[in-house]
Amino acid sequence: MSPTERYSAPEVSRASMVVAALSTVVEWYDFTLYLYFATVLSRVFFGGGANSLLATLAGFAISYGIRPLGAMVFGHIGDRIGRQRTLVLSMMLMTLAMLATALLPDYAAIGPAAGGLLLLLRCFMAFSVGGEYTGVVAYLLEGAREDRRGLITSLASAASEVGALLAVAIAALTVGAMSTVRLDAWGWRIPFFVGAALAGCVWFARSTMEESPDFLRQVKQHSVPESPLRYTLAHHRPALLRTFAISALGSITYYVGITYVPAFLSSSGILAESRSLWLSTLAAVAVILVTPLAGALSDRVGRKPVMIWLGIAGVLLPLSMFGLMAGGGELPIAVGAIVLACLAGGVSAVGAPATAEQFPGEGRLSGLALGVTVATAIFGGLTPFLAELFIRQTGWTALPGAMIAAVALVVMPVLLTMPETHPCLVRAHAREREAKELSDV
Repeated sequence: MSPTERYSAPEVSRASMVVAALSTVVEWYDFTLYLYFATVLSRVFFGGGANSLLATLAGFAISYGIRPLGAMVFGHIGDRIGRQRTLVLSMMLMTLAMLATALLPDYAAIGPAAGGLLLLLRCFMAFSVGGEYTGVVAYLLEGAREDRRGLITSLASAASEVGALLAVAIAALTVGAMSTVRLDAWGWRIPFFVGAALAGCVWFARSTMEESPDFLRQVKQHSVPESPLRYTLAHHRPALLRTFAISALGSITYYVGITYVPAFLSSSGILAESRSLWLSTLAAVAVILVTPLAGALSDRVGRKPVMIWLGIAGVLLPLSMFGLMAGGGELPIAVGAIVLACLAGGVSAVGAPATAEQFPGEGRLSGLALGVTVATAIFGGLTPFLAELFIRQTGWTALPGAMIAAVALVVMPVLLTMPETHPCLVRAHAREREAKELSDV
């Protein structure tokens, strides 16, 4: 039997897999909306002064520092009592956070306190989604056939882009449909009410999901670790470092190469606010198309070779793409934004199974919590703020591309030396080694 034919039968219903795959829409809708709406929120909550955009992006970065804490808490819950329960709990908290954001008083009503309340809610939201993406990735990986893990887990990334697409489309419609006065007075609340309603629907749908078969195996075998975090630190430190490196590349390509681009284009005066948001819609569509292709490719040739080629692209492309966009002109700007979006989509698609496969089922969520969310907090939440700050200080508009290239260059040795994790290919390579040893004898 060929390696691609040897797989474990899926034990999770298709309905549960669909709910899990689509539920990342909410997480990325919220965080993408915040970044795409950054210039609007800077006026609404921080008064629109010279440093208001920096304050808005700083709030995003600070809240992301809370995300690893939430990831460790929800990772512990998921490793101890099950994946399904922790996903239901996190979505409940996300629904409340988005609804509260839509109801916040603005700067005109309560002054600087508005920005403080927004920051507090961003921290609560970041805590709530700490284990969201990693929990979904683990659930999909554990419920998918081994020969289709790359494709299935990449759907979490694709769904994330659906959330991003929905966020940018609603933001663009809201900005384009009303004057700046009305937008700042009450129109900004509309996208957040939409997000709260979407989160409530997913919260209900998750209550119908089945438990992960891998967690049920652990319960049956009495192998659920009492302290998942301690277990992971004791037995899987190299895997944690590899996960951190892969996630660092995925985070900076996504948050600088996709979500920061609208703020970059509008704050640099390259494109108007509404046009930069519509351009991001095209980029999100490109990512949705690329993501499953990259995931399926990793099922055919392995995670390692695809990640290596994506790492090389991360070194070579971003600097020139940001330079291309900075030069102006709608076609060069569109090309630069779409190329950067496709690069980020590819890394996210293959990075999902590549990181989750670094760990066994025991302690998997805690391992992902440490490796993925710490990297995301540093290279995702902080980098848009740093990119904007460095551009203002240096005047070099291509600098965000240099940031991506630098991270890709540092990560390359990890990608070149990491083991292949695709289970079918791992078994095939093991059989080849055994056959070679027998022939040598």
